[in-house]
Amino acid sequence: MDRIAAALERMSPAPMPAPDFDIASAFVWHVEPDRLEPVPQVSRVGLGLLVGIDRARDTLLDNTRRFAGGYAANNALLWGARGMGKSSLVKAIHAEVLQDHPGLKLVELQREDLPSVSRLLNHLRAAPYRFLLFCDDLSFSHDDQHYKSLKAVLDGGIEGRPENVAFYATSNRRHLMPRDMIENERSSAINPSEAVEEKVSLSDRFGLWLGFHPCTQDEYLAMIDRYCAEYGVAADPETLRAEAIEWQATRGARSGRVAWQFFTDLAGRHRVSLT
Repeated sequence: MDRIAAALERMSPAPMPAPDFDIASAFVWHVEPDRLEPVPQVSRVGLGLLVGIDRARDTLLDNTRRFAGGYAANNALLWGARGMGKSSLVKAIHAEVLQDHPGLKLVELQREDLPSVSRLLNHLRAAPYRFLLFCDDLSFSHDDQHYKSLKAVLDGGIEGRPENVAFYATSNRRHLMPRDMIENERSSAINPSEAVEEKVSLSDRFGLWLGFHPCTQDEYLAMIDRYCAEYGVAADPETLRAEAIEWQATRGARSGRVAWQFFTDLAGRHRVSLT
């Protein structure tokens, strides 16, 4: 009987108790069983260290401040080039706004857990806080049905999206699906326009589209200079410039992520701790 009871418990676990949102400002949503794990220390950089994305920063910061203050705000899709600070911006803005609005919580949701989002929203709807629901690296493949669950966040069905929840997502793709997949469905479908409309229109449900594009060499070098100033790393400017350019050349790309990787190596060589 004990084994049968244990098996039934695994198949149909008891409902998650009401979360204690007072213990942290950030949480990660997990399933099997459902739970919100508090994050004592969020991995993020300061807003002032994000260089070359001023327009996106100012737009998202204003939207988040309005939301945290209880006013109208949009869901936001941050899309574009890899390593240009999309997820870093969301986390940095949460920290910035949190200073004036301590009731603003950040909840991270994995793409694979989207089917459980309605259960998560029930917990968030009932809480006396404001929530930024954050999904990093969001995209969908040809046979992926998870996008249907996302509509519960963006549209909310007959209940509507909870007034105290805003959804921020990052993606390398503007329409959350590969361009070749869009073209393939258009060319092979009986009704080409309807074949992709449901998936492509998902991105239209975001009120804010913020594009991130590859940085210039000057922006790349400015990022490194900002890191050096912030962490007190002193280096010869000409040597620093030459090494930074060589570093990005060996990787075939320039981005905020590449700049941070170079600076991490530089700080290590100068025996400077980043913690």
